[in-house]
Amino acid sequence: MTRVGVVTFPGSLDDVDAARAVSKAGGEPVSLWHDDADIKAVDAVILPGGFSFGDYLRAGAIASLSPVVETVVKEAAAGLPVLGICNGFQILCEVGLLPGALTRNAGLRFVCRDQRLRVEDVNSPWLRNYYVGQELVIPVKNGEGCYQISKDELSELERSGMVFLRYIEENPNGSLADVAGVRNAQGNVLGLMPHPEHAIDVLTGPSTDGLGFFSSIVDSLVKAG
Repeated sequence: MTRVGVVTFPGSLDDVDAARAVSKAGGEPVSLWHDDADIKAVDAVILPGGFSFGDYLRAGAIASLSPVVETVVKEAAAGLPVLGICNGFQILCEVGLLPGALTRNAGLRFVCRDQRLRVEDVNSPWLRNYYVGQELVIPVKNGEGCYQISKDELSELERSGMVFLRYIEENPNGSLADVAGVRNAQGNVLGLMPHPEHAIDVLTGPSTDGLGFFSSIVDSLVKAG
């Protein structure tokens, strides 16, 4: 069974939800503690949403120095699949696994709502079960979700297909070019501000559109194995 590590930081809110999503997709969630450098030989890692260390300094800044993140950075360079959701996305940008930065939302207000999105690229084991142009409805809930990057770097991201997800109809946080998620050049590291773990069951979410992230990694690793 595919073993997916889910990291818990002080202030994490969505680690349990992410673990549940892994289970629903047919994988085995493995709890990882922020202060432990051992990632227990997992096949993939999720950095979940929340407010790690209370978002002091800036979102993700303190968490980026955690022993578990240091290990994740090393393993990601060797190809380990890593997914950062909301605060996890902020952490991935802090450590340089993903380009750009997340800043305070336009209007300086916390946003929490169901959001329409479009899949722009599927070259990643986390995106196997989606298709380019697919439209999704997944919740967003963030106060520092405004994606920023230089125009030249944005052009390179778009040319390379590294912008894999965009907001459509309305941009909830002012992100440049409506960017909702980016991946690295290799495709093993993804970050997104929306919360797919809250869209895996029609009983509790607006859709099941988020389940594809978790089923994709399980299916991809089963095939690779």
